[in-house]
Amino acid sequence: MKLTLIRTGKLEGYTTGVLYVNGLMFCHTLEPQWRNLSIEKKVKGKTAIPEGTYRIRLLQSPKFGRMMPCLLNVPHFTGILIHSGNYVGDTKGCILVGERGECGALLCSRFTFDRLYQTLEMTCSTGEEITIVVQ
Repeated sequence: MKLTLIRTGKLEGYTTGVLYVNGLMFCHTLEPQWRNLSIEKKVKGKTAIPEGTYRIRLLQSPKFGRMMPCLLNVPHFTGILIHSGNYVGDTKGCILVGERGECGALLCSRFTFDRLYQTLEMTCSTGEEITIVVQ
C-alpha cells in the first residue's frame, strides 16, 4: 500500500496537505511548520518531517496506549506517528489527519483516523508493506 502526502500549504506555524491512499484522495493533513533543514535548524516538536519515502508499521504507542501507524527511519526525528488532532498544537512533529477546517484546523479527525487505521490494519494483516511518500 502506498500513501502519498502532498503538502499544499507551507505557512507560518503549520503545514497543510492532502493524503492519498493508493492514488485516491483520502483526507487532509496538518503538521508543524515546514523548515528547510539544509539551511534552518530543527525546532523540536515544531518542525515538519523532511520530504522522503518512509515505511510505516503499526506499533504500540506508550502515549496513546494502542497500536498506531509509525513512520520508520525519519532522519533527525523519532516517534513520528499518524494520529488524530484538530490543531497544530496537537502534534509534536506527527501527521494529523481529518477534514479541512478554517485557519489550519482539522475537523472529524478521530473519525478520519479510525477509517485510515482500519485500512492500514487490513493491509498489515495481509503482510503487504506500507509506505508513505511525503512531498
